[in-house]
Amino acid sequence: MNNKPGIDEALAASFKELADKRPLEKITIKEITDCAGVIRPTFYNHFQDKYELMEWIINTELLLPMRPLIEAGMIKEGMTLLFTNIGKDRVYYGKAVKMDGPISFHQIAMKAVQQFLEQILGEMTSGKSPRHAWLSTEVVSTYYAQSMVFAAEEWIKGNMDLDPAEMAEAYLYIMSRSFTDIINQM
Repeated sequence: MNNKPGIDEALAASFKELADKRPLEKITIKEITDCAGVIRPTFYNHFQDKYELMEWIINTELLLPMRPLIEAGMIKEGMTLLFTNIGKDRVYYGKAVKMDGPISFHQIAMKAVQQFLEQILGEMTSGKSPRHAWLSTEVVSTYYAQSMVFAAEEWIKGNMDLDPAEMAEAYLYIMSRSFTDIINQM
């Protein structure tokens, strides 16, 4: 079996390695390809730009690993895995949330998470009608994507001080209670 990483993985590793040294918005495609040992056209055969590469990293390294857990109703375990995987690339994600440029990490993460949740929700609710017409899979997935991205960004900005399992528990606590419940329990 060949354990050699593919081009996508090599480009992602290169990008994250460069992030150790420079702000993400300043990293060029040429630097990514030079570090990965490929030529520029190879990058463009796989990704439109570095923002699409960032979205691929989110999908591949954060969202896809948690999918089986989410589908099995193991939300806490899925969120713990999400925070654990973010923590494994602490420097990269620390720089990503500070990225200053035409496209923000928040926008990239929101798109990836919303599409991920919409796909799962669509599959799990196929043939069912929502209780309220307004609660389409798009609306529900956007709502939860906003909360997940917010929680992840705040955790990253807080230097990931909470243990991933504790952060997942805090996230689920706030997501499973009404605003009134939170006020009454504080």
